[in-house]
Amino acid sequence: MALKNFYPPQKAYREGKLRVSLLHSIYFEESGNPKGKPVLYLHGGPGAGTSPSNRQYFHPKKWRLVMFDQRGCGKSTPHAELRENTTWDLVADIEKLRRHLGIEKWVIFGGSWGSTLALAYAEKYPERCKALILRGIFLCRRSELEWFYQQGANHLFPDLWEDYLKPIPAAERKDMMRAYYKRLTSPNKKIRLEAARAWSAWEGKTLFLNPDPKFFKKWSGDKFVEAIARIESHYFVNNCWFKRDDQLLADAHRLRKIPGVIIHGRYDVICPLSSAWALHRQWPQAKFQIIPAAGHTAYEPGIRSALIEWVDRFHRLA
Repeated sequence: MALKNFYPPQKAYREGKLRVSLLHSIYFEESGNPKGKPVLYLHGGPGAGTSPSNRQYFHPKKWRLVMFDQRGCGKSTPHAELRENTTWDLVADIEKLRRHLGIEKWVIFGGSWGSTLALAYAEKYPERCKALILRGIFLCRRSELEWFYQQGANHLFPDLWEDYLKPIPAAERKDMMRAYYKRLTSPNKKIRLEAARAWSAWEGKTLFLNPDPKFFKKWSGDKFVEAIARIESHYFVNNCWFKRDDQLLADAHRLRKIPGVIIHGRYDVICPLSSAWALHRQWPQAKFQIIPAAGHTAYEPGIRSALIEWVDRFHRLA
């Protein structure tokens, strides 16, 4: 079967800012068909922000696509802000945005951290979700964080790991996430940016099964790397503000009436397949698809094709 390609580029027909607290305002946009079925796109990171190419998974005549930049990143303000920036603040923002747009129920589309946030939202507000389309499952468990940032993925990428280690003195390497967080919250901009570049390079260069140098350019701009590195480390040293390590799995029974699909690359190094499998076991009602020759990113050809296929299928159900 031929792989599905992106839909043509499209422009947003509406852009705006929504004040969600005295400190934060989030950028949001709508594209596609104003009378189409509503779908919410949740970006990764946390702290990565949205990009125009994210719109291309959705048929422009069928969907009313809503995207927003989560607190502290993209076009949301203030930039790279960590105060009032938690998982549950973002879940509350989604509900505020839904009400602001007058949407009763919507399909939720999220990958990587976007899958984490989608699950957290759907488990709290299952009555607002028509379906979940999830990719690159990340459950924010300590084992997942340790695998990528402390001990595990380094055995597959020892060359890239050396660059990740460089900003951290040997005496602090027993807890790399906390050592990075210390530098990413430093008042010294030079120290913050050195740490941010190394943190984001480690992630950006391991996204694909076959690395794409052109794609990595997005991961090298100072504004982008400071937001994603600061916000990711902030979330991860705080265990994403979940009360227990397996909270998303423990509450997965709340998803049983929501149609869904779980899509995951077989060779995903950032978010290992075991997390998707664990979610599949707790939420067997959802469809489950492993993409054989793929890593983490939604831009892998096999993952891209599967996402577009399932987005089209769920339009008939939504």
